[in-house]
Amino acid sequence: MVHILPHWNWQGFEGKEIPVWCYSNCESVELFLNGKSLGEKRFSETEELHLEWRVPYTLGTLKAVAKNNGKIVCVNQVETAGEPAKVVLVPDRSVIKADGNDLSFIKVMITDKKGRVCPNAEHLIKFSIEGEGKIVGVDNGDPVNHELFKASERKAFHGLCLVVVQSSNKKGTIHLTAKSEGLKSAEVLIKTR
Repeated sequence: MVHILPHWNWQGFEGKEIPVWCYSNCESVELFLNGKSLGEKRFSETEELHLEWRVPYTLGTLKAVAKNNGKIVCVNQVETAGEPAKVVLVPDRSVIKADGNDLSFIKVMITDKKGRVCPNAEHLIKFSIEGEGKIVGVDNGDPVNHELFKASERKAFHGLCLVVVQSSNKKGTIHLTAKSEGLKSAEVLIKTR
Protein backbone atom coordinates (compact mmCIF):
# COMPACT_ATOMS: atom_id res chain seq x y z
CA MET A 1 0.00 0.00 0.00
CA VAL A 2 1.14 3.55 -0.71
CA HIS A 3 -0.74 6.82 -0.21
CA ILE A 4 0.28 10.39 -1.10
CA LEU A 5 -0.69 13.47 0.90
CA PRO A 6 -1.77 16.15 0.16
CA HIS A 7 -3.70 16.82 -3.05
CA TRP A 8 -1.78 18.51 -5.88
CA ASN A 9 -3.89 21.65 -6.45
CA TRP A 10 -1.81 24.56 -5.19
CA GLN A 11 -2.52 27.28 -7.75
CA GLY A 12 -0.92 30.52 -6.59
CA PHE A 13 1.99 28.61 -5.01
CA GLU A 14 3.90 27.88 -8.24
CA GLY A 15 7.59 27.30 -7.49
CA LYS A 16 7.05 27.22 -3.72
CA GLU A 17 7.97 24.06 -1.83
CA ILE A 18 5.05 21.88 -0.75
CA PRO A 19 5.69 19.12 1.81
CA VAL A 20 4.60 15.80 0.28
CA TRP A 21 4.12 12.80 2.54
CA CYS A 22 3.93 9.17 1.50
CA TYR A 23 2.61 6.47 3.79
CA SER A 24 3.41 2.89 2.85
CA ASN A 25 3.88 -0.58 4.28
CA CYS A 26 6.64 -1.22 1.72
CA GLU A 27 10.41 -0.84 2.21
CA SER A 28 10.87 2.18 -0.03
CA VAL A 29 9.01 4.75 -2.11
CA GLU A 30 10.19 6.62 -5.19
CA LEU A 31 8.39 9.89 -5.92
CA PHE A 32 7.93 11.27 -9.44
CA LEU A 33 6.71 14.69 -10.57
CA ASN A 34 5.52 14.72 -14.18
CA GLY A 35 7.59 11.61 -14.91
CA LYS A 36 10.85 12.89 -13.35
CA SER A 37 12.18 11.06 -10.29
CA LEU A 38 12.52 13.13 -7.13
CA GLY A 39 14.42 10.33 -5.44
CA GLU A 40 13.76 7.11 -3.59
CA LYS A 41 13.53 6.99 0.20
CA ARG A 42 13.54 4.04 2.57
CA PHE A 43 11.68 3.60 5.82
CA SER A 44 14.75 2.01 7.42
CA GLU A 45 16.42 5.43 7.24
CA THR A 46 13.77 7.11 9.37
CA GLU A 47 11.71 6.42 12.47
CA GLU A 48 8.75 8.33 11.03
CA LEU A 49 5.59 6.60 9.87
CA HIS A 50 5.82 8.46 6.57
CA LEU A 51 8.45 9.63 4.11
CA GLU A 52 8.65 13.30 3.18
CA TRP A 53 9.80 15.26 0.15
CA ARG A 54 9.69 19.03 -0.28
CA VAL A 55 8.52 19.54 -3.84
CA PRO A 56 8.40 22.87 -5.73
CA TYR A 57 4.80 23.14 -6.93
CA THR A 58 4.03 22.91 -10.60
CA LEU A 59 0.90 21.65 -12.33
CA GLY A 60 0.83 17.97 -13.17
CA THR A 61 1.04 14.52 -11.64
CA LEU A 62 2.76 13.30 -8.49
CA LYS A 63 3.30 9.54 -8.52
CA ALA A 64 4.54 7.37 -5.66
CA VAL A 65 6.00 3.98 -6.56
CA ALA A 66 6.32 1.65 -3.56
CA LYS A 67 8.87 -1.17 -3.67
CA ASN A 68 9.98 -4.24 -1.74
CA ASN A 69 13.39 -5.73 -2.59
CA GLY A 70 13.61 -3.30 -5.51
CA LYS A 71 10.41 -4.61 -7.12
CA ILE A 72 7.36 -2.43 -7.65
CA VAL A 73 4.51 -3.48 -5.36
CA CYS A 74 2.00 -0.66 -5.82
CA VAL A 75 1.55 2.84 -7.20
CA ASN A 76 -0.53 5.85 -6.13
CA GLN A 77 -0.82 9.20 -7.83
CA VAL A 78 -2.48 12.58 -7.45
CA GLU A 79 -3.08 14.98 -10.31
CA THR A 80 -3.80 18.67 -10.53
CA ALA A 81 -7.54 18.93 -11.17
CA GLY A 82 -9.07 21.45 -13.54
CA GLU A 83 -11.99 23.76 -12.82
CA PRO A 84 -15.05 22.22 -11.12
CA ALA A 85 -17.48 21.03 -13.80
CA LYS A 86 -19.93 18.50 -12.40
CA VAL A 87 -21.38 16.66 -9.43
CA VAL A 88 -20.86 12.88 -9.31
CA LEU A 89 -22.86 10.47 -7.11
CA VAL A 90 -21.46 7.06 -6.11
CA PRO A 91 -23.70 4.90 -3.90
CA ASP A 92 -22.14 2.20 -1.73
CA ARG A 93 -25.04 -0.05 -2.77
CA SER A 94 -27.54 0.31 -5.59
CA VAL A 95 -30.02 -2.17 -4.07
CA ILE A 96 -31.23 -1.95 -0.45
CA LYS A 97 -33.92 -3.72 1.56
CA ALA A 98 -37.43 -2.27 1.52
CA ASP A 99 -37.70 -2.59 5.30
CA GLY A 100 -37.88 1.07 6.33
CA ASN A 101 -34.42 0.86 7.94
CA ASP A 102 -31.84 -0.02 5.30
CA LEU A 103 -29.44 2.70 4.19
CA SER A 104 -27.34 3.62 1.18
CA PHE A 105 -24.36 5.92 1.73
CA ILE A 106 -23.81 8.00 -1.39
CA LYS A 107 -20.42 9.63 -1.92
CA VAL A 108 -20.77 13.03 -3.56
CA MET A 109 -17.83 14.41 -5.54
CA ILE A 110 -17.23 17.67 -7.36
CA THR A 111 -15.03 16.82 -10.33
CA ASP A 112 -13.47 18.52 -13.32
CA LYS A 113 -14.33 17.56 -16.91
CA LYS A 114 -11.91 14.61 -16.72
CA GLY A 115 -13.51 13.20 -13.55
CA ARG A 116 -10.75 14.28 -11.15
CA VAL A 117 -11.96 15.41 -7.72
CA CYS A 118 -11.47 19.16 -7.23
CA PRO A 119 -9.98 19.35 -3.71
CA ASN A 120 -10.51 23.10 -3.38
CA ALA A 121 -14.23 22.97 -4.31
CA GLU A 122 -16.63 24.11 -1.59
CA HIS A 123 -19.85 24.40 -3.59
CA LEU A 124 -23.23 24.10 -1.89
CA ILE A 125 -24.93 20.92 -3.10
CA LYS A 126 -28.72 20.64 -2.89
CA PHE A 127 -30.36 17.22 -2.81
CA SER A 128 -33.87 16.16 -3.77
CA ILE A 129 -35.38 12.71 -3.53
CA GLU A 130 -38.38 10.92 -5.01
CA GLY A 131 -39.72 7.42 -4.66
CA GLU A 132 -39.38 4.83 -1.92
CA GLY A 133 -36.92 6.54 0.38
CA LYS A 134 -35.89 9.66 2.23
CA ILE A 135 -32.73 11.59 3.04
CA VAL A 136 -31.73 10.88 6.64
CA GLY A 137 -28.40 12.66 6.76
CA VAL A 138 -25.72 14.70 5.04
CA ASP A 139 -22.10 15.35 6.02
CA ASN A 140 -18.83 16.54 4.55
CA GLY A 141 -16.10 15.51 7.00
CA ASP A 142 -15.21 19.08 7.93
CA PRO A 143 -14.33 18.93 11.65
CA VAL A 144 -15.34 22.57 12.23
CA ASN A 145 -18.68 22.37 10.40
CA HIS A 146 -21.58 22.65 12.84
CA GLU A 147 -24.47 22.34 10.40
CA LEU A 148 -27.22 19.85 11.14
CA PHE A 149 -26.81 16.35 9.73
CA LYS A 150 -30.55 16.17 8.98
CA ALA A 151 -30.71 18.49 6.00
CA SER A 152 -31.18 18.40 2.24
CA GLU A 153 -28.05 20.39 1.35
CA ARG A 154 -24.37 20.51 2.29
CA LYS A 155 -21.27 22.43 1.24
CA ALA A 156 -18.52 20.24 -0.15
CA PHE A 157 -15.30 19.96 1.87
CA HIS A 158 -12.20 19.24 -0.23
CA GLY A 159 -14.57 18.53 -3.12
CA LEU A 160 -16.51 15.84 -1.23
CA CYS A 161 -19.59 15.27 0.85
CA LEU A 162 -21.97 12.45 1.73
CA VAL A 163 -25.73 11.92 1.61
CA VAL A 164 -27.44 9.01 3.36
CA VAL A 165 -30.80 7.71 2.12
CA GLN A 166 -33.11 5.30 3.91
CA SER A 167 -35.62 2.96 2.31
CA SER A 168 -39.36 2.98 2.93
CA ASN A 169 -41.32 -0.22 3.56
CA LYS A 170 -42.28 -0.47 -0.12
CA LYS A 171 -40.42 -2.08 -2.98
CA GLY A 172 -39.53 0.30 -5.77
CA THR A 173 -36.94 2.91 -6.68
CA ILE A 174 -35.31 5.84 -4.93
CA HIS A 175 -34.36 8.67 -7.30
CA LEU A 176 -31.77 11.06 -5.81
CA THR A 177 -30.73 14.28 -7.57
CA ALA A 178 -27.81 16.54 -6.61
CA LYS A 179 -27.53 20.09 -7.97
CA SER A 180 -25.02 22.88 -7.48
CA GLU A 181 -24.95 26.27 -9.15
CA GLY A 182 -22.61 26.36 -12.13
CA LEU A 183 -22.06 22.59 -12.18
CA LYS A 184 -23.64 19.76 -14.17
CA SER A 185 -26.11 17.99 -11.86
CA ALA A 186 -26.15 14.27 -11.06
CA GLU A 187 -28.79 11.61 -10.50
CA VAL A 188 -28.70 8.10 -9.10
CA LEU A 189 -31.30 5.34 -8.83
CA ILE A 190 -31.36 2.94 -5.89
CA LYS A 191 -33.67 -0.07 -5.93
CA THR A 192 -35.57 -1.14 -2.82
CA ARG A 193 -36.43 -4.86 -2.60
